[in-house]
Amino acid sequence: MKGRMETELGSILIDTDVIATYAGSVAVECFGIVGMATVSMKDGLVRLLKKDSLKNGIQVTVEDNKISLDFHVIVAYGVSISAVADNLINNVKYKVEEFTGMEIHEINIYVEGVRPID
Repeated sequence: MKGRMETELGSILIDTDVIATYAGSVAVECFGIVGMATVSMKDGLVRLLKKDSLKNGIQVTVEDNKISLDFHVIVAYGVSISAVADNLINNVKYKVEEFTGMEIHEINIYVEGVRPID
């Protein structure tokens, strides 16, 4: 479902792919995030996504103009996962709410792997 906002001039619809792409770009800027991940259903392997396909590591759900985000991430080796998660949640919540004008209902983070920082 698309996000919908009503203004005095008409309606604004925001596609979930737009929200996912923006949230992904915000997420990879956060300290301790190596990148977004995707899990292959066929063999169960985790793959690091390139910058142009960040939205594939995020699932966006919009209900009653409230956004729910599921992030599949790879974190840097040696950093506190809870600190990285807190940083990710705070940055994404603030920036996505400002970008869309809609409220963030929940953010779920799935750590799919750990990699050393290159």
